[in-house]
Amino acid sequence: MFFKKYGDIIVGIVYAAIGGAVIYFAKQLPRSRVMKIGPDFMPMLIGIAILILAVMLLLSALKNFRLNAKKAEYSNPDTADYKRVLASLILVVIYVNILAPVGFIVSTLGYLFLQIIVLAPNDRRGLKNILSYAILDVIFVLIVFYLFRYGFKIVLPAGIFTL
Repeated sequence: MFFKKYGDIIVGIVYAAIGGAVIYFAKQLPRSRVMKIGPDFMPMLIGIAILILAVMLLLSALKNFRLNAKKAEYSNPDTADYKRVLASLILVVIYVNILAPVGFIVSTLGYLFLQIIVLAPNDRRGLKNILSYAILDVIFVLIVFYLFRYGFKIVLPAGIFTL
């Protein structure tokens, strides 16, 4: 009940703090002497995005607080899907541990595909949907790889395959 009532406010505050911390620590990274874009660029961009989204969530939660509080009082008990949360956490831990030895392309293809399957609604796990998820997965991973490799000139872990 407490989290249903104050959940978005708590999450907004926590993520605003995380975004601020990411920005702070990104500024601590050394500047590149070779290129304009250094190792601080992506963490700074991610931190700013997290902070902006957290503030938007917080403002929206505060604006709709009374409405959400009334809904929380009359709503059904918690229906959170803890199996999907646990599966997502396990996938993230595995992905982080295999990224360097296996490489970005292979590990991200596997991780992203499995993560999409885990988060997909039960009625959207048919063969047709799985094929579309696989196509989306391959397109997204290749776009990110080429964007980092040739756009940002950042080499991602090659792992077992060297391109």
